Amino acid sequence: MEPQGVWPTVRRIWLWPVAILVGFPIGGFVADLVVGGVDSVGAALAEGVVAGAIIGAAQWFALRKWVSWLWIPATCVGLALGLTAGAALADYGLERGDIVLMAAVTGIGVGALQALVLARHAIPGALWWAIANPLAWALGWFITSYVITRNIDERYPVFGASGALAFGLLTWLLLAALLRRAVKIPGVAGADVP
Repeated sequence: MEPQGVWPTVRRIWLWPVAILVGFPIGGFVADLVVGGVDSVGAALAEGVVAGAIIGAAQWFALRKWVSWLWIPATCVGLALGLTAGAALADYGLERGDIVLMAAVTGIGVGALQALVLARHAIPGALWWAIANPLAWALGWFITSYVITRNIDERYPVFGASGALAFGLLTWLLLAALLRRAVKIPGVAGADVP
């Protein structure tokens, strides 16, 4: 008899919040170190690619039983395009509203492309991932804007550990719900995961 509810799946993907908590700060730091801040279209693209590759790899490591390596380029491209569009829409501003707008648009890019990967692997409800990501990204930056203002002043491409913690916990629960449904459907990705 299979345990009911989302909690058994939450335990199966326990690495997700760890990957978020490690991937976001390291990805943001390395991207800032390499490029030097999101202050133009070229910088936003470059920082998005660098941070996206690191974050995508960390996330994929936690989800590798359910999704293919395509998660990494989806995150990389989604972050680069979303960050570029979001930063331009916010006119590269540093006010809290500008940061939250940039984050929400970044979340649209990342969430949409990652949802395509989930859908490709027949994860039911992948659209919810695309819908939730802009909100989770905006919340991550909103929290960081009160805790680590250095990330804003230095124009980091992603939020810091405080925002990553909130983002990781919220998306962990959503992923568990999505993957729980996948585990119950024979022949769907992750269905054979113990």
